[in-house]
Parts: sequence; structure tokens; C-alpha cells
Amino acid sequence: MLKGFVFLFHNLLIRFLLHSQASHILDCTPRKTVNYEDANLKIFAEQGISNYSTLLLSEEHDLLLVGARDAIFALNIENISDCVSQEMWPVSEQKQKECMYKGKSQETDCRNYIRILHWLSKTRMYVCGTNAFQPTCDNLVINNGKIQLEKNPEESKGQCPFDPTQKYASVMVDGEFYSATANNFLGSEPILLRSLKNNLRTEYKTSWLNEPNFIYLDVIQESKDATDGDDDKIYLFFSETAVEFEFYNKLLVSRIARVCKGDLGGQRTLQRKWTTFLKASLMCSAPEINFPFNIIQDVFVLRATNWRNNIFYAVFTPQWGKQDMSAVCAFGMSKIQEVFNAGKFKSPITVEQSRVKWVMYSGTVPVPRPGACINSNIRQSGFKTSLDLPDKTLQFVRDHPLMDDLVTPINNRPKLIKQGVKYTQIVVDRVTAANLKEYDVIFLGTDSGYLHKALSLEREMFIIEEVQLFLSAEPVQNLQLSSKRGQLYVGSPSVVAQVPVAICTQYIDCWDCVLSRDPYCGWDKMTSQCVYISKKNIDIQNLVQNIENGDPSKCPSHEMYKAEKQIIIPGNNMVLNCYPASNLAQMQWLHKRRAIPAVDSRYFHFNVGLIIFNVSAEDEGQYDCLSVETVAGKLLSQVTASYFLYSSTYKSRVDQHPVPTKTDLGAKSAGVPTSPGNTVRRGNLPMIQNYLQTELTLKGFLVLFIMMFVLLLAWNIYKGHVPIPLRPSGNENARRAPATILNNSVQQLEEKTTLSEGPQLKGALNNVDLPLTSISDANPLEKNSNNNSVPLENANSSCARPLLVLDELEYIDADQTESKA
Repeated sequence: MLKGFVFLFHNLLIRFLLHSQASHILDCTPRKTVNYEDANLKIFAEQGISNYSTLLLSEEHDLLLVGARDAIFALNIENISDCVSQEMWPVSEQKQKECMYKGKSQETDCRNYIRILHWLSKTRMYVCGTNAFQPTCDNLVINNGKIQLEKNPEESKGQCPFDPTQKYASVMVDGEFYSATANNFLGSEPILLRSLKNNLRTEYKTSWLNEPNFIYLDVIQESKDATDGDDDKIYLFFSETAVEFEFYNKLLVSRIARVCKGDLGGQRTLQRKWTTFLKASLMCSAPEINFPFNIIQDVFVLRATNWRNNIFYAVFTPQWGKQDMSAVCAFGMSKIQEVFNAGKFKSPITVEQSRVKWVMYSGTVPVPRPGACINSNIRQSGFKTSLDLPDKTLQFVRDHPLMDDLVTPINNRPKLIKQGVKYTQIVVDRVTAANLKEYDVIFLGTDSGYLHKALSLEREMFIIEEVQLFLSAEPVQNLQLSSKRGQLYVGSPSVVAQVPVAICTQYIDCWDCVLSRDPYCGWDKMTSQCVYISKKNIDIQNLVQNIENGDPSKCPSHEMYKAEKQIIIPGNNMVLNCYPASNLAQMQWLHKRRAIPAVDSRYFHFNVGLIIFNVSAEDEGQYDCLSVETVAGKLLSQVTASYFLYSSTYKSRVDQHPVPTKTDLGAKSAGVPTSPGNTVRRGNLPMIQNYLQTELTLKGFLVLFIMMFVLLLAWNIYKGHVPIPLRPSGNENARRAPATILNNSVQQLEEKTTLSEGPQLKGALNNVDLPLTSISDANPLEKNSNNNSVPLENANSSCARPLLVLDELEYIDADQTESKA
């Protein structure tokens, strides 16, 4: 009962903190949304094949290697829709039967999921698959783009996961294979293993690995330019159940562990075991909300020329509270080295004769330092390799693998916190902008099939855009970046997708291009286009770009456009379309250069337009729609739509009244608070279809429609297709029927129209006039029916109901009628 209360209180506290204290921190909306049709994607999928979750780039061979279920593909790196070669690797019938006998599914579990793709040489690869819960590895040969298995499979327990849904990590370093996965069928023996040459493994102790989820494994060449003769390090990122905390439920924590490349194990203690295995906790939380993101999802190493400047970017999610939240933290090499090389250790102590509690170790640390790689100082002490280390040092590292100090992120805060999204994959590209400064652009895959592109700045994180990668919502399982080609490669359960790092042509004008703050894109003043700046033929001197604050003041002026004329019918409703320039823009409407208030019974503001209720002569005049964005503390406004409204009763006056083609809109007239740097400008208005072009066209259409209806009605009466109750008796009446029914029909239509539409439309038929509501789109509210359900009075009245309603229509064969007579 107490645990349940604590759990409830914990969740309520988290929700309160998130909603009341720092809601603005979580409000990081992508500026642009690119739909699937506009994303310029290239797709690969083979019928009957799924789980394209293992990707490996081969820039040298111009190939993208894809490991899927029962198959390996070699795709053209320039266009992945082109499959260069493929190799099938299915499971034998015997293996499938053995897998099914162990209680696994034949369709899902008892297949061969390719999980490992690593280079052994320029033409040979190391390939491993789950092989129906009997993991197996083989060599793959590449020859002129063709791939072929050597078909010498070997059991790979500890190298490849048994379960295709199990997380794992691996890396190949100088012919030695490092893998982090489960070492048994049940998945209860986690292991960090080095194989193929000098085999080493971790201890089966919960203090080493306690129910871990392995995420990422990579090497940092710390021996390069090392004055102290240090060794290269292998870093492992994972999450596990914490042993150092007492909690009412299993508490997960994220860790970073390291081992030394030159580790050979111990002579007596830790034989064939790691003597350098140390781990530390990763801290990723926002100080403003004191909310930890404790489960690591993916890691990317942004490598610099000097390895000391490398940065580990990682994605985290919370264990409790709101599950659809993510954070991106960046960790520097200096902090990681400080924790492992000089940090305090944690030590287990027994309390109350049964419980083990972990506290900071305050005793004397053995020399050489436990977990340290063999460097020049240790060699001078007579310890050439780990085999020479004293048992006291090895026993200490065996019992104290956990560091007391935390690895904190750069600036002690996340780079990005996003609510409503769960990030699954991350890659980072370092881009040189037009100002010759370097910026880190972060690409994040989501569990719903979107790609977020974010800009990492000193004081803020700006999401440039989100791109829809798949038609159906499925998770991004792998993300690979080719900086050389400017392409991203995405693996998912059903397809492989290729998407460019930037689509600069989506920005229609200079303001849109500059406000995007996309380091890949700049406005070329010579060609008047938003261009990809890394192209060799681009002159940087002619580019307009502002990454730091998105200030578009240096954009060249361009030709203004005319306001669109709209006819209004007094008493009806009016819809004016206006599309915001971005997801961050707020719409502001001006009437005769005065701001229309957001709350007014005569107007209704919705996300793509404005509705004017019961229009009258007072509503005539100029209407401008402004898209307002806040960039670096400044309000920037641009006109995205302009209309000039007039009524038909004042048509002669309007024909003599020139519609303004240029409007000097200032920040004050736009209803925008004035401040230094506030700017307002005009943008290009997209062509919007208008069904009410002129009053004359409407009248002509109505006259033509009525004439066709009258002719059709007369022909039916002549042929005798009109029911008996409507036909007059006698030959004389029959001869006069068409004219009589026509007059009745016209009178009936006029009465019906008068009753339904009100006194304003009385006599409209005689004037051959159709009083329709003036709209600027065929159905402007259809796209927003979820948000707004405002009816358009009298809209398309000629299609909404028939001009004449006949109670009965009984069609009679004329030939049969004559024969009976």
C-alpha cells in the first residue's frame, strides 16, 4: 500500500513539475513539416523480406550493405532503389524444428535475422545472424559489387544475440571483435566479449552487469599523440538495473563502461577476464525541472581531428512519468576521462547481515590504479602487461567496478528536450556555414517514422524541420549518415529509405530560407534561389544566411503582388485563406492596416484563414494576412495573403477605385509591438483557386442551366414521361402543358428559394442572379474540419438541392402507349 502511494505521488509530482515549472523548455516545435510526398525519398523493399535493421555504409565500394531477415543486400549508395546484389541466408528446416521445440514461433523467432555487419578487410566482411536462436557467423566476400557468403558458418554464442528483439552492440577493431549481448538462450547471462584473437569476457556478477540493455560500442584511439603512452579504449553504453539505489521498484540507470584494447586478463585473478572493466553513471536531466532521463536509447560519436575533442551525443527517455518525452545530451571526452582516471570508487558494504549497500570508497586505492590501462608510468614500475599486475589491484577492480562520480553532460544540461516524441536513433553532422563557422546538426529518428533535424547552438536548440519517412507509423531502427554525399539512410521493419540532409528548394523566398537557419542552405542573390551551399559552384559572397539568430534583414527586396479582388454579398459569410509560413508562425489579420482582434463575434480566426460573418458594406477594403515569427527575441512579420473586398452594389465605384499593389506595412500598423530590429515585409502569395470570378459569369451559368432544364422537362412532357397527376386532362390542355408546367416550375423555384434563403434573395431568379458566399477556395474548411465546423451559408446552393422537385417520376414506354390506344 505504501509503495503504491509513493508511486502515485511520484507521478503526480513529475506531472506538476513538467506542466507548471518548465513547460516552455519542452516546447521545441519543428519549424517546417515535410510530408512523405515532398521529402524526395528513395525507397528499397523486397517482397517477402522484412526487418531492414542492420545497415553498413561502404563509401569505397559505393554500396549500402543491408542486413534483413534471411537476406543480405548490396544497394547503390547513390540510389538505394537500385539493388546491385543480394545473398539469401535462410534457416534450415532442421534448425527451425529445433527452434520450435524450444517454444519459439516459426514465423517470427525461428528465422535468421542478420544482426552483425563488420569489415575484416577491403573485400571481406564478418556477418552474423540469429539463425533460429542458434547464432551463427560467416564471412561475406565483395567482388565488383557482388556479394557472396563463403558458407563456412561457425557458432557465435556471445557474438550475436539469440533473440532478434534483444538489444546488442558490437565493433571490429584491428581484427578483434568486441560484442555486448546475451551469452545463453534465455538471455540471462550478459557478456562483454572480445573474440577472434585474444578472447576476454566480463564476470557473471550483478555488480558488473545487472540485466543490461546494450546500446553502443566503439573505440577511441587515445594512444594517438598520447605523451604518457596511454592505450586505446573501447567504450560501451548501456542501461541496467541499478544496484546502488534502494527503490520501491527496479530503477534503471544509464552507464558508460570502458576497457583497454591492450588488456590481456590477469595471471591468477581474473584469468581471461577484463582487468580494466570500469563503469560510471550517465547523468542527463534538466536543472529547471529536476527530471531525470535515465534510459539511454542510442549514441553517436562526433569525431574531431583531435580525439580529445570528440563528443558523445546520446538520446535518453524517462522510465516513469510521460513516456513520450526525449532528451539529447552531449558528453565530452575530458569529463569521461576525469571520472575514470581520477574519480572515486563505490564500495559494497553489508548492513543488517543481509542487505548490501553501495557507498563511496574512502580507503586506500591500490597502486597501480585499478582499471587503468598500461601506460609509460606503469611500465616504469615493472608492469609490462595486465598479466603482471598484482592481485591486490585485480581483486579491487573485480569488487569495485562502479565509479562514484557521475559523467555529466556539456554545460550540465541537455542539448534538447522534446515532449510528445520518443527518439530512437541519432546521428550528428558538423557543417561549415557561409560564415565559415562550424555547427552541429543533429538528426533524430522517432518511433513513429519521422526524422527531426535540429541545430545545436550555445544557448538553444532549434528544430529546423521534421520529415515523414514512411507512409505508415513505424520506428526508425537504424540511421546512417554519409557526410560526403549529403545523404541519410534509414532502416525500419518494412523498408530502407534514403533522404537528403537538406532540401533547400522547399524554401520559396529569401525570408523563408534565412529564417530556417539551416546551415546547409543559403539564399543565392544571383539566382534568387535557396541553394545547397556545399556545392562547388556556389559563391559564398553572394549568399544570405544567418544561423545564429535567423535575421533576414539582408534579404534583397522583390516585386510586390496585387491584392486579390473578392466580391461580397451582404448578409453572407466570407472565407479568406491564409497559410502560415511555418509551424512557428502566428497569424495576424489587418483590415485597412488595423489589426483585427482575435476575439470578435464578427470574425473567426482559424489556422489557415479568416471567416467574416454577416458581411456588409463596412467590411469592404483591404485585408492583409501577416505571418509573425519570433527569432532571437525579435518579431519578424511577412504578408502571406492580401485581399480587396467589395460588394456588387458598389461595382461601378470599385472599377474606378485602384486596388493598391504596394502596402507600406510597419510593425505598428501590423499590431506587432515595436522594438529595434522588428521588420515587416511582403511575401509571395500562392495561387488560390477562386470559384466566384465575376457576377456576370454566375448569371450566365445560371441562365444556361435553367434553359437546359426547361428543354429537358419539355421533352419529357412531350414523350409522356411525366406522371399522370401532373398531366392536364384533354388534348387542349396537353398541348398547353409545357408552357403551364414551365411557369409553375419557375414560380415554385422562386417560392422555394425565397422561403429557404430569406428576403435578401427574393426575386433573384428573375434577375438571373445567384447569391453565393464568396470564398477563395473550393472548400476552405474541409482540411480543418476537426478544428472548425463553421457552416458556409448559401455556398454552392445550385448543387446543394435541385431546382425542381417532382414527387413521382413514372417512366412509360411511348411505343407501348400508342399500341394500346
